[in-house]
Amino acid sequence: MRVLVAEDERALADLVARGLRAATMAVDVCYDGLAAQERLAVHDYDVVVLDRDLPGVHGDVLCRELAGTGARTRVLMLTASATLDERVDGLELGADDYLTKPFEYPELLARVRALGRRTQAALPPVLKAADLVLDPATRTVTRGRRGIRLTPKEFAVLEVLLRARGAVVSSEQLLTQAWDEFADPFTNAVRVAMSKLRGKLGEPPLIETVPGAGYRIAP
Repeated sequence: MRVLVAEDERALADLVARGLRAATMAVDVCYDGLAAQERLAVHDYDVVVLDRDLPGVHGDVLCRELAGTGARTRVLMLTASATLDERVDGLELGADDYLTKPFEYPELLARVRALGRRTQAALPPVLKAADLVLDPATRTVTRGRRGIRLTPKEFAVLEVLLRARGAVVSSEQLLTQAWDEFADPFTNAVRVAMSKLRGKLGEPPLIETVPGAGYRIAP
């Protein structure tokens, strides 16, 4: 899942981003509405955590623009106001969910995950391939009876591959969905992560390389 955090309180924005990254999400951060507008024009996000009172370009404007384009991006709007009228106004602008400050991080994480699921085709609660099982809710991976410890990045790469359900996933797609905007498209990060992931998954191999195209879970 790729998330944009648009929040002018830098400490809060950075804290939220660190937490979402620890939950294996690819996260970009900006601190004003103009920067958020520019990123939304370039990147295809699953979820935007959007402060309503952003400087530069107001959060209401960004929310209305997203709703008007018909983008699949879901909006979790943040605000300091907890009044009913404010919540209703935010939802009518096109926000998909609403969270007032201060908030508890586990609730924000749960709401972001719930919105992210709405941007994807319905899938089973756990993802499986042969004897491999990945549980997105508990962030666990097992193969047979063996538990496998993965880094957040390795977990994210494996989840993207399993969600593709046998389709080929290019290196560019993996960079977009499992890394953030600072990932170098010419880097070998995908190759390195794939090599480590294959080593941890063991034999027989589950990830195939499709020359010139990318990677897929073996049929």
